[in-house]
Amino acid sequence: MQLHTRILLGLGLGALAGVSVNLVAHDAAWVEWINTYVAGPAGQIFLRLLFMVVIPLVFATLTLGVAALGDLRSLGRIGGRTAAYFVVTTAVAVAIGLTLANVVRPGDGIPSDVTAELVASYQGDADSRLASSGARDFGIGTFVDIVPRNPLKSAVDTQMLQLIFFSVMFGVALALIRPERAAPVLRFLEGLADAVTKLIEITMRLAPYGVFALIFVVTSRFGWTLIGHLGQFVIVVIVGLALHCLVTFTLALQLGARLSPRRFWAAIRAAVVTAFSTSSSNATLPTSLLVAEQRLGIPAPVAGFVLPMGATMNMNGTALFEGVAVLFVAQVFGVELSLADQLMVVILAILTAIGAAGVPGGSIPLLMMMAASVGVPAEGIAIILGVDRLLDMCRTTVNVAGDLTATCVIARLEGGWTGQSVPAQAAPAGAPDARPAVSP
Repeated sequence: MQLHTRILLGLGLGALAGVSVNLVAHDAAWVEWINTYVAGPAGQIFLRLLFMVVIPLVFATLTLGVAALGDLRSLGRIGGRTAAYFVVTTAVAVAIGLTLANVVRPGDGIPSDVTAELVASYQGDADSRLASSGARDFGIGTFVDIVPRNPLKSAVDTQMLQLIFFSVMFGVALALIRPERAAPVLRFLEGLADAVTKLIEITMRLAPYGVFALIFVVTSRFGWTLIGHLGQFVIVVIVGLALHCLVTFTLALQLGARLSPRRFWAAIRAAVVTAFSTSSSNATLPTSLLVAEQRLGIPAPVAGFVLPMGATMNMNGTALFEGVAVLFVAQVFGVELSLADQLMVVILAILTAIGAAGVPGGSIPLLMMMAASVGVPAEGIAIILGVDRLLDMCRTTVNVAGDLTATCVIARLEGGWTGQSVPAQAAPAGAPDARPAVSP
């Protein structure tokens, strides 16, 4: 049985078991005991195994990718194309979300007593997320902070933008020094990338069990109760995400990558399922790199450059969710946002999507600041926290699919790859017999 099939099986069985438990024994002590001492730890161990390799993987693959480009003109070209693609697709995603939110107006149907109950239930969670994030308003300091004082500290603190900046600069330096001087460092990074890839293969053997545990915890606690109150909001976000995948990504694949969308989605199944179950772009990055190289045939330098940047900077699903969430909360509290206010929402959604942490719930602190910036009560974001995990799973899936779509488009624009480069048959990503070509 292929890996993605086993992961899907674990996902389905975990969801079925969790919903069943929620229906028949929601408040039972034994359910909380299982979540606290069995399923919860098992899922967290799987997530930690994935997070464990993210820092060395990003540093090795991104540095090798930049060094393989050979000169600053190539770096500037691929970097400019990648950034432009990220901004355009993110803006389109926000526009789709705002359009749906204005047409459906999901916040108009929430009774005031339900709103007060939801705020009371989740206000503490919202405040703690904001306090623990250390997030602050966007300004010139945000761009200054991209340059790290200490790259090792940035790695320890998982500050991905700073790590990406250092990796790019280190790769540029390797490309500019004499080849005989750079060769030992490049060989070390190639060995590091190969070793990390092997760790990923080992970790992915546990994926079906980790996915089962993660989904069980969510569904056994969450159930379907809150969806009854927030159903229209949930539907608007999911429909917006689906439209973005079906329309925006399809056009990008057909026009930009010359690749059949059906073939693309079939090739990236393992990455999609991992993204949905972990709710983390960073945790999915190892699988995305394997999928890009093994299943899509993307050249290693392009995949190693675009995907690590995408996992931090290309958050199409997050931006769409943020736009809908701000309008939803505004509608609940009777705050009418003008066209200028909504344009500001688009701009802020693009910026905050770049700054959002690629971890579960990482967008919530930035979303609260974004709401306050356009006159929407920040405490109102607490209303949606009950369904955030479900929507986090959905938007992370779109984020990861957007990263892989971008990789295909950039690979074709850079030359040397076409839709015909996708292997007709390949070993499933993460399979024991897979031997990915990580180093350029």
